[in-house]
Amino acid sequence: MLLENKQVAIIGGGMGGLLLARLLQMQNVNIKVYERDQNEEVRVQGSPLDLHEDSGLKAMKQADLLKEFYANVRPNASKARIVNKDFELKFDEHSIQKNDLELNSNSNKNSLQDISKPRPEIDRSELRNILIQSLLPETIIWDSHFLSMEKENNGWRVHFKDRTSFYADLAIAADGANSKVRSYLNAEKPIYSGITMLEGTIYNAKENVPNLFEFSKGGKVMAFGNEQTIMYGTKGDGSLMFLLSSKIPENWISESNLDFKNNSEVFDWFKDVYKEWSPKWEELLLSKELYFIPRPQYYFPFNQTWKTQENLTMIGDAAHRMPPFAGKGANLAMWDALELSESLTGNQFEDLKTAISYFEKRMLERAAEATKDTLRNGEQLHSKDALERLLAIFNSKDK
Repeated sequence: MLLENKQVAIIGGGMGGLLLARLLQMQNVNIKVYERDQNEEVRVQGSPLDLHEDSGLKAMKQADLLKEFYANVRPNASKARIVNKDFELKFDEHSIQKNDLELNSNSNKNSLQDISKPRPEIDRSELRNILIQSLLPETIIWDSHFLSMEKENNGWRVHFKDRTSFYADLAIAADGANSKVRSYLNAEKPIYSGITMLEGTIYNAKENVPNLFEFSKGGKVMAFGNEQTIMYGTKGDGSLMFLLSSKIPENWISESNLDFKNNSEVFDWFKDVYKEWSPKWEELLLSKELYFIPRPQYYFPFNQTWKTQENLTMIGDAAHRMPPFAGKGANLAMWDALELSESLTGNQFEDLKTAISYFEKRMLERAAEATKDTLRNGEQLHSKDALERLLAIFNSKDK
């Protein structure tokens, strides 16, 4: 095996990195995961994940973790209620029979329709815990904030901010959209998509936003109007996560001087930018235990490439950052993990460089297509007729 007697370092303990570690350990590879979080108890932000049959679910099956996955699926999390900016209900997926949903999932023909596909959803924290528990003890080195790395022998000496350093014959960047390791492979900068999202998390949502919490029915709510969107959903821990999405100049965050830790300032901004939306939405911004993260949406060029190295590669958002409007980010990362593990531990390649080159070529091809899909979706979801477009797709389930 190509990795026999070699030490592999995965930098980043997200879904892709953890799944890759699981798959490699199943083949008895010496593996360590270096994660910047202080420990596994750190709260995981982000909306629930819906895993796709041809990528995320396929990877979980290969990792022998499907049983644990389905034991933690939230059945209602994938069901959507669609409203307009005036908070008028236009479509309720909770009232559709399961057979109708399955029929529609087999008839979708374009990327925007993917949004309406019924897929099993799981909270990020639950999926992360499943993956962590599947690894051997001490596989993850917590509180490891990547600083730099340098060539050593045929591998890398990797340095962290706590002044520790480790040697790896093969380093794999899985450190997300703002990857620090990526620059050792590719210096291309991401491109701004024209859309910025403001992510908000509300803890104890049943108490802090009772009306919106009850309206969601444990699923997600999607609202469109004035080329803007508001989307929110509840999670198993009782929190609610929402996204305010608008076409905003790239330099808005730096030039607005908006203090995202000052909720009253953010509320004033919301009342100005979303001034034509129903006051019912203000409950999101007036709740207690509310925290914001601005998320300008970037993507890497469709034709990006780099020179393959025999001791370094990358997966997930580090390799192919993109907006979330096709729901493919985590699934692509898990697909990357599956294909890279198969390339590295199979017998079809003579050396590591050839194996990595094969993986990277296939990864970049599918990432380019996914990026095109998500940019197309983003444009449609922020168009003047976004509501009508999506309603036409959801309502096709009844025909």
